[in-house]
Amino acid sequence: MLDSLFLLGFGDGGWGGALLAGAVVTLTMSLCCVPFGLPLGLLLAMGTRSRHRVPRALATVFSTVFRGLPELLTLFLVYYGSQIAINALMARFGYVMEGTLNAFVAAVIAFSLVLAAFSSEVWLGAYKALPRGQFEAAHALGLSRTTTLFRVTLPQLLRIALPGLSNNWLTLLKDSSLVSTISLVDIMRQTNLAVSATKEPVLFYGAACILYLILSAVSGLAFSAAERYFGRHAQEAR
Repeated sequence: MLDSLFLLGFGDGGWGGALLAGAVVTLTMSLCCVPFGLPLGLLLAMGTRSRHRVPRALATVFSTVFRGLPELLTLFLVYYGSQIAINALMARFGYVMEGTLNAFVAAVIAFSLVLAAFSSEVWLGAYKALPRGQFEAAHALGLSRTTTLFRVTLPQLLRIALPGLSNNWLTLLKDSSLVSTISLVDIMRQTNLAVSATKEPVLFYGAACILYLILSAVSGLAFSAAERYFGRHAQEAR
């Protein structure tokens, strides 16, 4: 028992610091996907609702493709495909060298695309839940489409969409474990290294479980606070 605690410690020979560093990478990578994935998902939802055929078709194809592909395959396509594209582009300008895409950047790009595809369905459902009278009232008041979006539509969309977006976030947090396959040192990568070095799989995989559960619990508290904040006016109206 004491030997196990020593292996999870932060001193010499302990893996506690490495596991926490992996948790920081996991959380940082997931958070970096949010400002790209969620706005893109909103744009896709707006494209799906568009009256014009081209943006509607593009949004539908994007959502269908990245919801249908396994996340691991998307990650590999971005990571290896971008390297091939970089090398081909450099060769076109006369530079012969091996260009590579940073694993962290590749992970953010890949999971942002996946998050956008799944969140677009949540945004679309939230759009459908908004009463039609909201848009008619904004038009009657002479509000522009941009003002209506940011002052009327978006605050209500956030309130309605938050439960679904919280599920998207938790899925992203769990799927982030796939980045260990491209040698990004996250929780699972550090855990696998610790298991290989110590031959203690139950101990370290159990520690990884606890880290993921802590991240999920903290995320749940954050989304609960966000739901109360964006739903405060609706509660007051009741």
